Amino acid sequence: MSSQIPTLTPAERRDYFRIDDRIGLEVHPLPPGQPSDEPLLFDEGPIAELRAEMKRLDQDIRLHLNNLSEKDRLLATLIKSLNSKVDTLARIMAFDQNPLQPTDWQEVTLSEGGMAFITPGNRYQQGDHLALRMTLPPELFQPEATAQVVAVIADGAGSDRVHTEFIAISDGCRRQIARHVMRWQVRQRQK
Repeated sequence: MSSQIPTLTPAERRDYFRIDDRIGLEVHPLPPGQPSDEPLLFDEGPIAELRAEMKRLDQDIRLHLNNLSEKDRLLATLIKSLNSKVDTLARIMAFDQNPLQPTDWQEVTLSEGGMAFITPGNRYQQGDHLALRMTLPPELFQPEATAQVVAVIADGAGSDRVHTEFIAISDGCRRQIARHVMRWQVRQRQK
């Protein structure tokens, strides 16, 4: 008896791993004709500058830790622990001040290429462009993307399942999603 692996057509093949997860999700429809590479609609005011500064400092710390670990492993381990502690404190503070309401947290299917989520019926149509900001627990990363609605499926209970494909997303945001998906898979295997 021979078992054969079915051959998938390119349309049936998936480019990215997908997970079902509960995340914070903010969605803003984009007006028709707005270029997808324009800045997104999420106004953070002065916090955006602070986040950019934190990212720069985080990269500096990682670079210096790599150099330090070659010279003094014990000190490098201590600084990594302190850095993790500061990161955890920052996540706690961000979660305490999180502007997302409980209704903004929902079950989604997420991959590096797009996402699917539930919304009240008749809100979006195929071809619509959406500005999306996700809050990915437990790290509370907030990747942003512009997505195009590729399908809307009514569930019969007054809601729609909206399937989207990311059409404009920075490499950094895509990497954040990829790390989140990988960590989610690791946590599932450990259960």
